[in-house]
Amino acid sequence: MNTCPACSASVPESTSRCPSCGTALAETQATIRQPPPKGKSATPTSSRSTSTGSRSEGKFLAGTLLNERYRITGLLGRGGMGEVYKAEDLKLDQTVALKFLPEHFSEDPVAHERFIGEVRTARQVSHPNVCRVFDIGEVDGAQFLSMEFIDGDDLSSLLLRIGRLPPDKALEIARQLCAGLHAVHQAGILHRDFKPANVMIDGRGKARITDFGVAGLESELKEGAIAGTPAYMSPEQITGKELTPKSDIYSLGLVLYEVFTGKRAFAGDTIGELLRKHKSAAPTTPSEVIKDIDPLVEKVILRCLEKDPRERPVTALQVAMMLPGGNPLEAAIAAGETPSPEMVAAAPKKGALKPTIAVACLATVVLLFAFIAFYSENIRHHEWMPLEKSPEALTERADSILKKLGYIKAPIDTDYGFENDFFSYASENQSPNHFERLRSGQPAVIYFWHRSSPRYLEPWYDVLVLLNDPPNDVAGMTKIILDVRGRLLEFQAVPPQVKDKTAQATEVDWATLFTEAGLDIRNYRQTEPNWTAPFFADSSMSWEGPHVDHAEIPVRIEAATYQGKPVYFQVVAPWDKPLRQEETVLTPQRKVAVAIAIPVVFIVIIAAVFLARSNLRQGRSDRKGAFKIAIFVFLMALAGNLLIADHIPELTKEIPLLTKMAGYSLLGAVMIGLIYLALEPYARRRWPSLIISWNRLLVGDWRDPMVGRDILVGGMLGLGHTAAIYLTVLLITWSSGGAVPNSGLNLWYLESVRHLWATFLIFLPSAVFAPFFFLLLLILLVTVFRKQWLATAVFWVLLFAVTGLAFYSELHWVSWLGAALITTIAVLCLARFGLLAMISRAVFFELSFHNAITSDFSSWYFGNTIFAAVVLFGLAIYGFYISVAGQKVFQRTLLEE
Repeated sequence: MNTCPACSASVPESTSRCPSCGTALAETQATIRQPPPKGKSATPTSSRSTSTGSRSEGKFLAGTLLNERYRITGLLGRGGMGEVYKAEDLKLDQTVALKFLPEHFSEDPVAHERFIGEVRTARQVSHPNVCRVFDIGEVDGAQFLSMEFIDGDDLSSLLLRIGRLPPDKALEIARQLCAGLHAVHQAGILHRDFKPANVMIDGRGKARITDFGVAGLESELKEGAIAGTPAYMSPEQITGKELTPKSDIYSLGLVLYEVFTGKRAFAGDTIGELLRKHKSAAPTTPSEVIKDIDPLVEKVILRCLEKDPRERPVTALQVAMMLPGGNPLEAAIAAGETPSPEMVAAAPKKGALKPTIAVACLATVVLLFAFIAFYSENIRHHEWMPLEKSPEALTERADSILKKLGYIKAPIDTDYGFENDFFSYASENQSPNHFERLRSGQPAVIYFWHRSSPRYLEPWYDVLVLLNDPPNDVAGMTKIILDVRGRLLEFQAVPPQVKDKTAQATEVDWATLFTEAGLDIRNYRQTEPNWTAPFFADSSMSWEGPHVDHAEIPVRIEAATYQGKPVYFQVVAPWDKPLRQEETVLTPQRKVAVAIAIPVVFIVIIAAVFLARSNLRQGRSDRKGAFKIAIFVFLMALAGNLLIADHIPELTKEIPLLTKMAGYSLLGAVMIGLIYLALEPYARRRWPSLIISWNRLLVGDWRDPMVGRDILVGGMLGLGHTAAIYLTVLLITWSSGGAVPNSGLNLWYLESVRHLWATFLIFLPSAVFAPFFFLLLLILLVTVFRKQWLATAVFWVLLFAVTGLAFYSELHWVSWLGAALITTIAVLCLARFGLLAMISRAVFFELSFHNAITSDFSSWYFGNTIFAAVVLFGLAIYGFYISVAGQKVFQRTLLEE
């Protein structure tokens, strides 16, 4: 027996109309409920009314005040599980909907428990496409729940009036239904009564899933539990079999069928006929009802309506992805799910640039590079200085000095390099044109060192020989420091450990050393020695006189001999400090910074371990991506270290060196991989559009237009970053009337072609890590502030503060203008184009700013400019070619555009 929804009279199952009131049963969407357990009184249930208008038959009249909080406005509708009223929440000053159990259900424990279960299950879901349930209350023995009031119409009434939705609106509503239903399933809940009458279309045209009256936790639903509306029940629901989310997917298919065609998939004069068709009959294909329906939509609907649950889509999210024009990325986000890396990479293929824009970007790259090269001589301090001699020429110069001083024995090992120092001293405001001193090469902001040894030079701390690594403590070792013109600044030669008693002391020709330093000994008076040699010497001498290039600056010449042979000579300028006796003094600020930094580093590492472990266990981490990044970082770092390291042709020495290089490279790879596993899923969840091109690159889609676009645009912004620094320095120079050079050169780029390649390779891992760090900071701000525009604004402020401090030493208003411009470039690159563009920006900035760029074709380091041009223009042209996605560039339409 069934019950009439209008008069609650008993109706035989084979009857299509109520014998008491004549209501057509099939048209009322009668609801089947599970019978109460044995021993419980069975109470007839009425069907849910689809009426949404205000009714006067409700228990509470308009204006009734409940619990001194809710003022009834009117009756919204009456259904199988109670009455729904519109009310005003006087405490929170908002409109809500109140749902009550009917009076004849108040004594039914089963109905009462189901009402409580509706609240318990519904409160677990919070999604824009699901009606929110707030709380539960009681008045005069009747219990009610308060829920979100949706000002709109239910989908059933809407379809009854207009027949079917327009195709584009139908697709929009379909995706929203999929997102809401997926959110319900993610909470472990089955709706079990998904139908148009339980979908509200609010005032903004958005779909909202309502009525969890027969919903239940998936884990609590047992085989044999039957509940729902016959016209929208799955075959397994009808037969009382085990229910899964795929049961709701079947109901979703029925709703989509009705949304796109305006007709029900199954029609019958009796409930029994409806149930039989759901169990065994195939629905009429949608294309037979609507000729112009999209074939893909029809395929999706029919997949959902498969009788065998195993043949249906696995999730509602998958249904959304299968719909035409579906964006799986947006579907996942709408469903509150973290999209997979593959889903991010499979986002709609957008991003191709118009030919005019691509040409403009490529032309801007060329113009910016030309601007940087042309103005380097006015800005970069390595261009100001007389950097006329190459490392090879300076090495010959050092060898020549050694021979003149009597050190003619061929060493086993030699090494050389550039050092950068004294720029802070040169920056001190001592005169209106204090930076002009750099043009003479003094102070020695850049100087050249040369070392030789009777043993192989084996670094203690690093993988390459440095100025003081290994220490200069082996008998026969020499160290020579030259300024960029090749003039001697310092000479050291370690004396023998055992004194040669047969050696005859000779008079040292100090004039030779003075000449090698570019000094005339006649201009210097001898005085009492003040500095000691770095090792034992049997005599020492000292002179005072004018600086070779700046007569107003006094200098000291300190020297020492051992058995009549010079072992120490140094030109001591005011900016030179006695480093061997300098104490390490930490300022209070430095101590605080160290005290904070060390715990923070350990906390970040520990947190990364736990986050990575949690993400891995939940299957959210991009394992393949992390592995690829780790391998890339390891190989680049190892290749760079192999190139830059000073190898020793002894197996017992080379194996530890290789182990050290592999260890350094592996540590960096593991750290970046770990942090990627820990934090990348949050970026994928909160703002996945920023890593689409990055994920496509990781999966090997090198020819994707978005990949090309982000490489090209990011490169343009990277050169724009360098140009912004140049422009800032030029403005300060023009406004102050004095020249202001800029540092930032990585001297390894100057030492040799080997060092040039090695430095670039070693930089590449940081080109990945630093942009990813900024991305994660931005994602964190999005998590905190919720809105992307607000998070971007806060990110700009933070970055501006840090960048401004980097320029603050200039004490000029233009510095802050430059900081604002640089910050805007960085934020635009990241927030608009994403991670790959930020990485491209880092590479272009590195080679245009930290590399030695010059427009002087005769310069010995002009090859660095060629190297940068080949790499950067190669990347830019590649990005240009890929970004246009095969569009014709040189044609009449381009000129018309």
